[in-house]
Amino acid sequence: MTKRGKQAIREADARKSEFLEETKVGKLGNMLSALLRGASDHNIAFSDLRYTLESLGFEVRINGDHFIYTKHDVVEIVNIQPIGNKAKAYQVKQVRNLILKYKLAR
Repeated sequence: MTKRGKQAIREADARKSEFLEETKVGKLGNMLSALLRGASDHNIAFSDLRYTLESLGFEVRINGDHFIYTKHDVVEIVNIQPIGNKAKAYQVKQVRNLILKYKLAR
C-alpha cells in the first residue's frame, strides 16, 4: 500500500473516531436533558439510565436484577432495577437528584 493510501486510512479512522465520540456525547446530552427535565420519569429506558450512570463515571456491581452503582466522590450508592425495559420512576428521580447535588452534568 502506498503512503497516500495509508494516510487516507488513518484520516478515515480519525473521522470515524470523531463521529463515534460526538454520537456518544450527543446521546449522553440527550439523556441528561431528559433526566433533568423530569417530565418523563416513567418513560426512561433502563438501558439509557444505565448508560448515563456509566458515562458519568459510576462503576456497576450486579446482584440479580439489582444494578448497584458507586462513584468514588459520591457518598450515596445508586441501586436501580428494571420494570420490563423501563427504569422505575422513583429511581430516575434519585439519579436526577444525585446529578444535581454533585453537579455531575457537564
